[in-house]
Amino acid sequence: MSLLKRLERKKDLEEAAAPGALPEKVLVQQFSPPKKDPYQNLKNNLHKKVISELALDPENGDRDQTSKKIASLVNELLEREGEHLPRHERQRLAAEIVDEAIGFGPITPLLKDPAVSEVMVNGPNQVYVERQGRLEKTDVCFRDNNHVLHIIEKIVAPIGRRIDESMPMVDARLPDGSRVNAIIPPLALNGPSITIRKFFRDPLGIDEMVALGTLTQPMATFIEACVSAHLNIVVSGGTGSGKTTTLNVLSSFIPGDERIVTIEDAAELQLRQEHVITLESRPPNLEGKGAITIRDLVRNSLRMRPDRIIVGEVRSGEALDMLQAMNTGHDGSLTTGHANSPRDMLSRLETMVLMAGMDLPVRAIREQVASAIDLIIQQNRFRDGSRKVTHITEVQGMEGEIIVLQDLFIFRQTGVDENGKIRGQYISTGIRPKFYSRLEDAGIHLDHAIFSPALV
Repeated sequence: MSLLKRLERKKDLEEAAAPGALPEKVLVQQFSPPKKDPYQNLKNNLHKKVISELALDPENGDRDQTSKKIASLVNELLEREGEHLPRHERQRLAAEIVDEAIGFGPITPLLKDPAVSEVMVNGPNQVYVERQGRLEKTDVCFRDNNHVLHIIEKIVAPIGRRIDESMPMVDARLPDGSRVNAIIPPLALNGPSITIRKFFRDPLGIDEMVALGTLTQPMATFIEACVSAHLNIVVSGGTGSGKTTTLNVLSSFIPGDERIVTIEDAAELQLRQEHVITLESRPPNLEGKGAITIRDLVRNSLRMRPDRIIVGEVRSGEALDMLQAMNTGHDGSLTTGHANSPRDMLSRLETMVLMAGMDLPVRAIREQVASAIDLIIQQNRFRDGSRKVTHITEVQGMEGEIIVLQDLFIFRQTGVDENGKIRGQYISTGIRPKFYSRLEDAGIHLDHAIFSPALV
């Protein structure tokens, strides 16, 4: 490069770095559209012909057999039209058409990848995944906004949900139970967005959670005893902290001879007991009528003779009905809620009870909370992607105007290692819970060493 060109290049860089300057070249490189698939038009034509020739209904028939038929038909059509493509390109085209016809388009391989725990579509040109607690961008992209909308329709239509300009947000689920949230323009400015929280096909058990370091074996033994003794438990934590997974594990401790009613916005709990009634809320119809809320379902569940009521998450006025159920003989109920600490969870419950429209004094609400809930399990997601039970806290009752909490087990972070992994210790506070007599009344006798003040 000549001296003159080097000086011009230096000047360009200096101008780009100047305050208030717009680095046009950098912006063009960063936001330029993704490289177009050279076979896109061919793929679109093949897809139309496959659909027309097979008269394929994505919800009918054996998927494996259908996949083989489509792959065979793609090769046949390519031969018929004289398209001579390399073998690997033919296989790629066939796989993409299969995904488009009976799967969920470009994100199908991500949904099948067991290492991926979450898929995030931020418009047609940007797809992220979470692997081992870390976010990473993929090279997956959609054709355009309509392509993303088409996939959203394929997700929500089978479960009777809808999404359009009049209702631009929707919660849904995939056939395997994975939770889906979708939001479209005009609310989503970058284009239609999809967030899919995947779940293990075989739900995690308590042993796997112990192996992952989410909690320790003594803590697991204690939690199992609490569920078996019909204590009312709330699992609290932030978004993505693993509350639903922990709720699944707690539910696995419920004896098989009990009648369980689960209530959720989008059914995702995977209970293994035989006697389970699964209820799911319903959004309003096109006229804005016919909505069935979580609160309606909680009220109805009380007439269904449940031994246990499990609410996937309390967010609003249903908290009042849940607390009343816990206080009127439905012991052993389980639920989750968003909060950053056990104390925050109590404050959130107070707020949610007020959202029910009942003009109750704060003391009366706190008395309801204190008498209904026995245990709060706090779970947090750390910066390294790990999820840990940070508090197992007993709700001991009222003292004056304040609800008294007592930590039984805690996780104390001590630092971060050279690989960015969280360091810490699980500690027993040395306090034996006030409800211990209830465990003994249920025939459960724990080793008192669990409550000794030490590492666990």
